[in-house]
Amino acid sequence: MIFGNIQNLREYLCMEDGIFECFNYAKENNLSAYDRGCHEIDAKRIFVNIMEYETVKPEDRFWEAHREYLDVHLMLEGTERIDLNFIQNMDVKEYAAKDDFLSMDGEKNASVILKPGDFLVCYPTDAHRTAVAADKQENIKKAIFKVKI
Repeated sequence: MIFGNIQNLREYLCMEDGIFECFNYAKENNLSAYDRGCHEIDAKRIFVNIMEYETVKPEDRFWEAHREYLDVHLMLEGTERIDLNFIQNMDVKEYAAKDDFLSMDGEKNASVILKPGDFLVCYPTDAHRTAVAADKQENIKKAIFKVKI
């Protein structure tokens, strides 16, 4: 996983080209004005899901990971906590190939707080639990880019 802010992208030259394509797309498009839902960028190779929801307590959320796509979470509005662990530390459940969704149970070993401009890249071995309230419940808007690997 990689945690950073889009103002400091020069520090992350090791990231895959597809991830930089996401950041270039974000720079060239006003994602805050996008409606919720899926927006295609490059067919099935790169697309972005615009999400709006209220953050909640961690016990009201679920753990996930993905095998076919990297997740690039880019916070647009609000503050969200994302809990993290590695899938080898988790009780892995069934994989839903149609949705590229690997469900699991377990405990966090780290968390990040995303504020506007912050990003988190999650690789296939990165279990993540999103939509967790940081200090208080609040409405957030974020872009989740999917990059085919």
